[in-house]
Amino acid sequence: MRRVALTAVVLLLAGCGSEPSGPQDVVVEAGPQRVEAAPTQYCVDGEGQRYDAAPPYVEVSPDTTIRLTVPDAVAERGWSVQVFDEGLAELLGEAPVDPGEAVLELNSNDVVPPAFYLVVVEDAVEDCEGFSGAWPIGFLRAGGTRGGTATESPPPAPQG
Repeated sequence: MRRVALTAVVLLLAGCGSEPSGPQDVVVEAGPQRVEAAPTQYCVDGEGQRYDAAPPYVEVSPDTTIRLTVPDAVAERGWSVQVFDEGLAELLGEAPVDPGEAVLELNSNDVVPPAFYLVVVEDAVEDCEGFSGAWPIGFLRAGGTRGGTATESPPPAPQG
């Protein structure tokens, strides 16, 4: 009996078969670089949460493949990528992602300004009254400059 109880406790502590309670990171790959981006906002247990996570900034060469991989739960709900200017002030475009897909590949030349943000935006969650998860990632293409610093403060909430 003691062995069964101990096994049950170990399984509970390990979280066997359960989804993570908080948001997971988005993985960004560009050339040889691999970066994990934490969300700046996310819906947890029906409540919108904002985080002080500073978005990473990745330097990329021209004509570099940028690969974004989202957690399975985000892929299941649906997501897209919003393209912003370097200050996260102007929405430049949006790249939709096929339902159920966990990976999107873009090219660093797909965006005109040399400094820009790609913001992974989870489809709005009904339980959170339209609040959605967001993972901003800054990019600087070689030869370009950026006027501000991307990591001084959390970006504003993207349109979702």
